[in-house]
Amino acid sequence: MPIAPVTVSLKAYKGKWGVEEAAHLARRTQFGANWADVQFYAARSFKKAIKALFEQDDSIPPPPVNTYNDDKYTDEEIAAGQTWTTAAKQSGMNIGRRKNSLRSWWIGQMLNQKRSLQEKMILFWHNHFATEMNKVDNATFSYKYHMLLRRYALGNFRDLLNAITVDPCMLRYLNGANNVKKAPDENYGRELQELFTVGKDKGSHYTEDDVKAAARVLTGYRIDNKVLANAQGVFEPNRHDTTDKQFSSFYNNTIIKGVKDKEGATEVAALIDMILQQDEVSKYICRKLYRFFVYHNIDEETEKNIIEPLAKTFRKSNYDIQPVLKQLFSSKHFFDAGNRGAVIKSPIDFCIGLCREYNISFPAADDYVTLYTMWQNIHNTANQLQQNIGDPPNVAGWPAYYQVPQYDKIWINSDTLPRRNQFTDRMVSYGFTKDKFKLAIDVVAYAQTFKNPGDPDALIEECAQRLYSIPLPDKERTYLKQGILLSGLQGQMSDHYWTDAWNKLIDANDTINKKDVTNKLRKLFQYLMNLPQYQLC
Repeated sequence: MPIAPVTVSLKAYKGKWGVEEAAHLARRTQFGANWADVQFYAARSFKKAIKALFEQDDSIPPPPVNTYNDDKYTDEEIAAGQTWTTAAKQSGMNIGRRKNSLRSWWIGQMLNQKRSLQEKMILFWHNHFATEMNKVDNATFSYKYHMLLRRYALGNFRDLLNAITVDPCMLRYLNGANNVKKAPDENYGRELQELFTVGKDKGSHYTEDDVKAAARVLTGYRIDNKVLANAQGVFEPNRHDTTDKQFSSFYNNTIIKGVKDKEGATEVAALIDMILQQDEVSKYICRKLYRFFVYHNIDEETEKNIIEPLAKTFRKSNYDIQPVLKQLFSSKHFFDAGNRGAVIKSPIDFCIGLCREYNISFPAADDYVTLYTMWQNIHNTANQLQQNIGDPPNVAGWPAYYQVPQYDKIWINSDTLPRRNQFTDRMVSYGFTKDKFKLAIDVVAYAQTFKNPGDPDALIEECAQRLYSIPLPDKERTYLKQGILLSGLQGQMSDHYWTDAWNKLIDANDTINKKDVTNKLRKLFQYLMNLPQYQLC
């Protein structure tokens, strides 16, 4: 449990609204607390800040492109710099390259996110409706899946559920395209209930017969991908089981009447409507949202006073997701001190967040090969830290979001913690390079965005405010000042020695001083990011 007390209630937050609260909101709803975003939220009223989170960007981002031509392969259909998502076909030579392009591009969308909840919700739904890019083995299908999640990220759960059920990527991943009346495949019918809707918690009592009946309802779909870019799930009446489907008492003994011809496709909506009539669906989804955005532990009090009211809001809104999240993020509970700095950053939060917190510059869009290479470096790092975007370990998603009792502690172990520190050390020093481009933290430029970087106490205070969700102990402040910023300077106890050194930066000819200040700043940020506090949000 969080160390500080929490108020287990969804009463509206009416406390202080300032930088600290805005930073907490940003860290939990986006990837990292970009300081410009924090100031944007803090400068507005609390209600306007919450409203800004839900301003979904309906524009379609430029799609991933061909950056993969080299001396071993040239894509004859798609020119360099053009999107492969319009391709009519794929081959063994380009499929892996396109998947890498998609993963890198997805990282780019998170790095360039707007002041909105949208990108974080895409990751939430990716973990919930998990598919594995390597298993699907079709980059175009996976791109369409991503765009489906993007379209419904802040929309209606019922609509998303209907769409994902017949999405070509999901049809491939959970064998829906092989589900026919002569040999019903239970894979999607099982996960639809076990992982996507009613879950496996104590209130869920669906049966094996319900899985079999759902599989029969779902028969008849295949993937039409004669032209790859136009791939879609289509219903084939002659593959569909047209007999009646009986469900258990958990579903009020509902019978879904078998429908012939092309109208048989309507049975899917009937199945989903029947499932969504169960209160357990709203509770299950709200528990997952709570664990994703607030904290992993849900005791009886939290279930009663947080989850059940959220679930009621979810049902009342006909399964629109926004009212639930607005209620949660507007609550006193969300902003309680005990819920701040209580979650270990996921690898995606850690890697993307670092880049956004430090305003790291990436290559221009027209230098697409270098740009995608840098995006891929961030992807590869997150993958090494056990979160491979596009490829969760299985249909249940990443264990850190559901595995009792460890939950987010799974992200940290004897292998991943040193790797995290190696990544932050690298980003304050040599970074990643390609040709003449270097991706790294410009420590001087970053410090120049502070209010008073020439004052060592003020510099350390603002570092802690920007990078941490919880207070920095006094003993650490003392070390940062005396052991790093004033280290090696004459009269180390005098602040003005750092102030003088900082002010001399404007003298371009004083290269020795600039090198010394730069090295001290690198040591400062390296130390700050190696402390346990930086692992928390």
